[in-house]
Amino acid sequence: MTQTSASAILLVGHPNVGKSVLFHRLTGAYVNVSNYPGTTVEVTRASARFDGSASLLDTPGVLALPSRSDDERATMRALLGEDARCWLQVGDAKNLRRTLTLTALLAELGVPMVLTLNMHDEAAARGVTVDLAALAEELGIPVLATVATGGEGIEALTQSLPQARRPDPLLRYDAASETAIGEMAAAIAELAPHPQLNARGLAILYLGNDGQVESWLHERAGEHYGQLADIRKNAQARWHGKLPAELARERTQAADALAASVIRRSAQSSPLLSQRIGQYVVHPLWGIPCLLAVLFAVYEFVGVFGATTLVGLLEEDLFEGLLNPAFTQFVETTVDQPWLAELLVGQYGLWTMGMTYALALILPIVTTFFIAFGVLEDSGYLPRLTVIANRLFAAIGLNGRAVLPMVLGLGCVTMATLTTRILHSPRERLITTFLLALAIPCSAQLGVVLGMLGGVSFQALLVWALAMVGVLLLAGFLAARLIPGRRIPLVTELPPMRLPILGNVLKKTGGRLKWYLIEVIPLFLLGTLIMYSLDKFGILPAIIRLGEPLVSGWLGLPPAASAAFVMGFLRRDFGATGLFAMAGSLDPIQAVVGMITITLFIPCFASLMMMVKEQGLKTALGMVATIVPFAFFVGGLFNLALRALWS
Repeated sequence: MTQTSASAILLVGHPNVGKSVLFHRLTGAYVNVSNYPGTTVEVTRASARFDGSASLLDTPGVLALPSRSDDERATMRALLGEDARCWLQVGDAKNLRRTLTLTALLAELGVPMVLTLNMHDEAAARGVTVDLAALAEELGIPVLATVATGGEGIEALTQSLPQARRPDPLLRYDAASETAIGEMAAAIAELAPHPQLNARGLAILYLGNDGQVESWLHERAGEHYGQLADIRKNAQARWHGKLPAELARERTQAADALAASVIRRSAQSSPLLSQRIGQYVVHPLWGIPCLLAVLFAVYEFVGVFGATTLVGLLEEDLFEGLLNPAFTQFVETTVDQPWLAELLVGQYGLWTMGMTYALALILPIVTTFFIAFGVLEDSGYLPRLTVIANRLFAAIGLNGRAVLPMVLGLGCVTMATLTTRILHSPRERLITTFLLALAIPCSAQLGVVLGMLGGVSFQALLVWALAMVGVLLLAGFLAARLIPGRRIPLVTELPPMRLPILGNVLKKTGGRLKWYLIEVIPLFLLGTLIMYSLDKFGILPAIIRLGEPLVSGWLGLPPAASAAFVMGFLRRDFGATGLFAMAGSLDPIQAVVGMITITLFIPCFASLMMMVKEQGLKTALGMVATIVPFAFFVGGLFNLALRALWS
């Protein structure tokens, strides 16, 4: 592993402690600041504002070390691979015991550190005060309090970084454990010394079965690695395989003792409103009504305001009323090539179809969806979905943590497929990737669905939603029984509920809209060009005729709907928009059946490439070969069932 110059400052901490917000404060660079676990699944680097010679690395949040999940392994790789100037541990002032459990292990690695207890305002609101001076004396390192979201304590923090020191060790194991650690540390120091990390800390991680440390030692020790493996095997045999648990228990006990000595609690008459709301939304009884209320609010904001009011203003008043007639007249009077004029403003024109779809139909819908999604992220509600969904997801072989990629998939299935790395086993990642590709609509497609079916009736939207949930559960249930392996129990952290911070919501919305404008608009134009070419060479009419028995006979849609499925091969939302454009010629049943089928249809090309990257070409193609016929099969069944019920 390549070592870099000692100019890096590593931000290390648990999920939901404000690490990414602090990273933004210290660098000016914006990473996806979100109030739920698993946002940062890669190490992010940027230059420090306060020191041009230093760079900061925002490592993924770790629930615990030794590392077990992909985000923890990524952090451990950074700790092993970076010749750091110092580590900046970001902790939660409300949960000092958890913070110090990680501090105790980091201290054993012997790198200069600074500890900042973030969100100390929320701790104070709960009657919790930390004696920072006493804690700094016990640890032997600078300890500060910050509120990253408000910028409090940032200047003092930057001034303390040059004073970073190696922490005093907190851990004193029993004699048998110390013997095992000492023997392993001596062997590591001799056979595989790390240029910066203490052998004792590496020994504790290796004895605790940290896979990244094991890989590093294997590479470093080479042919002598067998000696290290034998020492660990003998040590674990003496402990009957329980040594990792004993080491973890000592860290917990040391953290509890130190936290108890520096925490002061004041009497508090009743829980804060945010605490009470946080309890209600995960309550076995009240959690479901709260979820339904949230979904209804999103529907009203995105499906009614975004897809009806804003789309009406942009499409009917601005584009159809002003821009399209003016641009069409300009093209017809200045372009003397009929084929070029038709390419620009014809039925499949780059402007009249491509840009109109992208800007007048989709942009207002995805903008309102991104705003709603950002509010849910920053409020702390999304991680609570993991708790609500945990029991339901047990039926499909997953735990509630898998709801996070699925909820992220409502923003972008491509990026959600990447975030399946936060799941703990290959089996969970495979099932979740399949379900994302099958039944989770991205923001653009979901917005079109809300806009089209919301305009039909709430009942039509409810049928679509129940169909998606039913397919999700059925496909997951079957996948969980066909794919070998066991379900991993849920272990997650719940951040406090809070009022969303306007700056965070606007930054995330702006970043996502930038992605939309840069990535999606060119694809819409490319899709329009393909449709124009297919139509010009007579291929599109042939496809429509060829697909008529399936589209018109089985699905009960107009023959022209075949064109929407052709567009769907490029992007599902483009195909959904094609159906949306036909809304005036579809009856309610056709609208529901069309949206069910296009939602289950093949994922977009970018998502397919991400599936190949994460799962391999063979697995990805196998998923597509399953999804496409399944989508038409389910759509046809709903066509038959709805016509039988509503006839």
